[in-house]
Amino acid sequence: MRSIFFLTLLFLACPGMASVYNVRDFGAKGDGTTLDSPAINAAIEAAVKDGGGQVLLPAGTYLSGSIRLKSNIDLHLAPGATILAGSERGIYDESESFGGFPEYQDGGHTYFHNSLIWAEGQVNVSITGHGMIDGKGLTRKDTETAGNIQGGSIGTGDKAIALKLCRQVTIRDVTIYRGGHFAIIMTGCDLSTIDNVTIDTNRDGFDIDCCKYMTITNCHINTPHDDALVLKSSYALKKPVLCEHIAISNCNITGFKCGTLLDGTYVPEPVGWVCGRFKLGTESNGGYRNISLTNCTFMYSSGLAFEEVDQGRMENIVVSNITMSHVHHYPIYITTGCRNRGPKEVTRPSSARDIQISNVVADDCDSLCSIIVTGLPEEPIRNVWLSNIRLQFRGGGTKDLVNKDYREQGTNYPEPKFAGWTPAYGLYARHVEGLYVDDITFRYDRPDYRPAVVLDDVKNATLQNIDAQIEKDIKKVVTLGQCQNITTDEP
Repeated sequence: MRSIFFLTLLFLACPGMASVYNVRDFGAKGDGTTLDSPAINAAIEAAVKDGGGQVLLPAGTYLSGSIRLKSNIDLHLAPGATILAGSERGIYDESESFGGFPEYQDGGHTYFHNSLIWAEGQVNVSITGHGMIDGKGLTRKDTETAGNIQGGSIGTGDKAIALKLCRQVTIRDVTIYRGGHFAIIMTGCDLSTIDNVTIDTNRDGFDIDCCKYMTITNCHINTPHDDALVLKSSYALKKPVLCEHIAISNCNITGFKCGTLLDGTYVPEPVGWVCGRFKLGTESNGGYRNISLTNCTFMYSSGLAFEEVDQGRMENIVVSNITMSHVHHYPIYITTGCRNRGPKEVTRPSSARDIQISNVVADDCDSLCSIIVTGLPEEPIRNVWLSNIRLQFRGGGTKDLVNKDYREQGTNYPEPKFAGWTPAYGLYARHVEGLYVDDITFRYDRPDYRPAVVLDDVKNATLQNIDAQIEKDIKKVVTLGQCQNITTDEP
């Protein structure tokens, strides 16, 4: 009698135990050669009919085309299970029509159904387990069009996971290898949790677009050729939507050769530049608000990029406790511009304010760019705090760079490499109102004849406790243009 009692309690406490749908019971072979996505989708539909449940992929390799995730479904990849993206045309769903509305974003942000795993308008969906998603057959190119017609036939799959307008999303413990154009894209998704996900891919890792109330924790992201973790605010929902209330912590971002994070060899890319950064932008029609990034490490990657160039707003951004090694191009980049990729009737300028970055240590930084904070002449960036930062640069800048006509952002694509060397080796700020710098250390490995800090059209700035290496007869801080109310503890 006591055993029956405890079994009853166990069943009541774990009602999901009775709602597991093993894909092998629906005809999946898991042999790596049989197309198993029809069986996986059949298991999902059976679970949906019963009100939801866990769709289980036991150990095996499941060759797949499009898998359609539905409400109240947990797609669970057991240890040893791999979903292998096929390369055959016709096994992926056609991409949806965008409805004749102008497209202001690339196809990768517009079309979702032509993906390996996708969902639209679903609630309480999850992808979990210690198995793997291998996007071997997915394209890495941005080739989507309505209907996904390429060369007269339905095209190949584009992204590993694509979720649009979903709520209560959980992605936990899975590994994604070779994730296609984007390993994960989430657009217009609310109340989501991403935890302990490992991504080793050739294009973007995470694209979080027009989302809110999301946490991303404990992830390992290796993206040598594109962005690792990027928040966006595109026009994919046919209106500007803020990306807001996003908390990111305890993540590792790297730029090793694709595959070497997973096999443990950690081979640096042989090219001179890798991407692998944390970024806001470039798509930024709505903007970003209330974003937190903390306790993260970077290795062989670009650093932090905050870009608002499509007439949105960027505000209340907090970054803390960051370490970087072997930084490509720049450690910290904050900019606004007027690319204005959106409806022409929108006339407001991009704006940014209230950005705080503290407790950052970086070594082997490319000396092409210092910390960059650049606004617009008509709309300066307002209120930026930089504190307790230690940066070690490679050096090599020449004295004449201080007088360089550093390009205005304007309509240019906001990538510092196109603007070239900055006038300062440590911090360059232009069109800023309210800049607060405290306890900063700049060092270089070989002589650099630029000033440590250059301010141009900066108003209301306080600079104190700047410990910067400088060459003989080179000023530590130089002010240019219409600088006003600059306070520094320099003699």
